[in-house]
Amino acid sequence: MRENLPVRTRPPAAGVAGAQLRGLLAEPEPSYLMGAHDGLSARIAAEAGFPAIWASGLCMSTILGCRDNDEVSWSELLDLTARMVEAGGVPVLVDADTGYGNFNTARRFAARAQRIGAAGICVEDKVFPKMNSFFGEQHPLAPIGEFCAKIAACRDCVDDEFVIVARVEALIAGAGMAEALRRAEAYREAGADAIFIHSRQRTVEEIAEFTREWGARLPLVIAPTTYYTVPAQTFAELGIAAVIWANHAMRASVAAMREACRALRRDGAAAVEPVITPLDELFSLMGYPELEADQAHYSSLAQKWVDS
Repeated sequence: MRENLPVRTRPPAAGVAGAQLRGLLAEPEPSYLMGAHDGLSARIAAEAGFPAIWASGLCMSTILGCRDNDEVSWSELLDLTARMVEAGGVPVLVDADTGYGNFNTARRFAARAQRIGAAGICVEDKVFPKMNSFFGEQHPLAPIGEFCAKIAACRDCVDDEFVIVARVEALIAGAGMAEALRRAEAYREAGADAIFIHSRQRTVEEIAEFTREWGARLPLVIAPTTYYTVPAQTFAELGIAAVIWANHAMRASVAAMREACRALRRDGAAAVEPVITPLDELFSLMGYPELEADQAHYSSLAQKWVDS
């Protein structure tokens, strides 16, 4: 590939993406991952400066017209993830839900995620099929031993750089802080590289209590979807390794598309055109000028071979 192609078109090489994500988790300040759902949203996130991407199960399910209840197959989600890896050019951490069954389906998911160039997966300790953590009250947890075996199976089928994040749902399920800590420690011993401690409280107190008890045993990952007013400095003070803005791009796109459709229906295109992305800007984002330059380059090469 020619050296003057934009970096964003080159996904990280095998093993490199995992090493990059591990580096982000080891930074002294929190790293911020942007939730994405397809190649376009991944490219926008990378252009905005996010160093890594969260391939969100909620967002990918939603753009496929399904609910975040394991209605979409894991192969469909990984097909979308492959687009994100290719388009974004930054490490992608994949939301693996519960691993879609037992240890065998989980390790197959992990292996394929690594093959398509993902940096790692995040597996949660709920029962398959899972419901989105922000909907409803019924969130049964998997037995600890069963989930530990699932982590170990994933660890055994990927390389050492590939990141496995264990997502603890005990606080979501109402099982309490002691159970959350007990599960996190078990998952650490099973081979997890980081712990995603999940909460849907409106304040950060629950997360703060967990961090005080947990210490620095493994990097901690959070998704402050409900406690979004907490300042970034607070996350740094708590020792959080990574903060995921998990679904904001998808929710923003829903709001924008809905408004555009209503305005078009009501007022016509003239009312919408000033507030939507110009085509020239879209072409630039997607690398059309680079493609045009490549076409000229390879056409000249072809002509040289013809002349020779």
